[in-house]
Amino acid sequence: MSTPTIPVTKTSHSSLPNFNMDEIAFGKNFTDHMLIADYEDGEWKNVAIQPFSPISLDPSCAVLHYGQTIFEGIKAFKNDKGEVVIFRPDQNLIRFNVSADRMQMPAVPEWLFMEGMKQLINLDKDWIPTKPDSSLYIRPFMIATDPFLGVRPSMRYHFMIILGPSGPYFSAPMKILIEQKYTRATPGGVGFAKNGGNYAASLHPVELAKKKGFDQVLWTDAIEHKYVEEVGVMNVMFVIDGKVITPSLERGTVLKGVTRDSAIILLREMGYEVEERNLSVDEIVAAHKKGVFQEIFGVGTAAVVSMIKQLANGDYIMDFDPENMPIAKALKQELHEIRMGRKADKHGWMVKI
Repeated sequence: MSTPTIPVTKTSHSSLPNFNMDEIAFGKNFTDHMLIADYEDGEWKNVAIQPFSPISLDPSCAVLHYGQTIFEGIKAFKNDKGEVVIFRPDQNLIRFNVSADRMQMPAVPEWLFMEGMKQLINLDKDWIPTKPDSSLYIRPFMIATDPFLGVRPSMRYHFMIILGPSGPYFSAPMKILIEQKYTRATPGGVGFAKNGGNYAASLHPVELAKKKGFDQVLWTDAIEHKYVEEVGVMNVMFVIDGKVITPSLERGTVLKGVTRDSAIILLREMGYEVEERNLSVDEIVAAHKKGVFQEIFGVGTAAVVSMIKQLANGDYIMDFDPENMPIAKALKQELHEIRMGRKADKHGWMVKI
């Protein structure tokens, strides 16, 4: 089957000449164009790339009332050769459709997700920033659009991709509070899916943590609040007695992060022992008291590798020196070197436009 042609309508007034690439933040600015497609009558149709603009929704559409929505986060870069490359988008497509299945939404075909993304990025490639820790952030998402107030899967959907030049998600090492009351995800729930409700539910406990002087929370399991899961919107890694430990995926409450997977592969290749297992708060505190809890950092598409300088379990404070995190720094550098084309991409992670 040949790939359908995606019609393109170019903007007549680009915003790029008036945009200051030296002052980019994460998620605040967007490129000139977007991709949009409709799902109706069991098929994808009306696929187009058009100028970035607001969309019209019926006030009764399902996404506004029942939260049937999913999304992904991907990054594109210009490497040292000036080539435009995307980091592991095939894995995001897989996870997007895993999320779609869990949320009872239609799968997005590979041609629409991948080819649509490539064409859109190629059209807006001049928006890709080249400053350190910057990238072109790619946001595919899908929303339910049935104009119907009834709790059932929608029959109609919008799939869209928007792009934005972005700086680092976290600009400084973070202070993290271990969450002891609120829950991000439960076994049998939707914690492994990138759906909007997961993130909406996190806002209140994070705000409470910020009022106490912290930047984010470290989520714990829903049953006992005993085992750690994710930190804010990232997967998390601990270095204890020279071993890298990250929460396992087996309970279905931790997102299968693309950066997490990449980090595990690279760390093992770099000679570090990596364990994917349940890790309790008690074990973390005991390791800190013994002096063998050496590093803690988040990994994710937006944050890449983000240092954590303080972890609090109630009144017990664990401080870390972000400058003395050799494993986190080595991992961040290794990812950067591969993305910039300075090291061989032996896993085929970088997709060229």
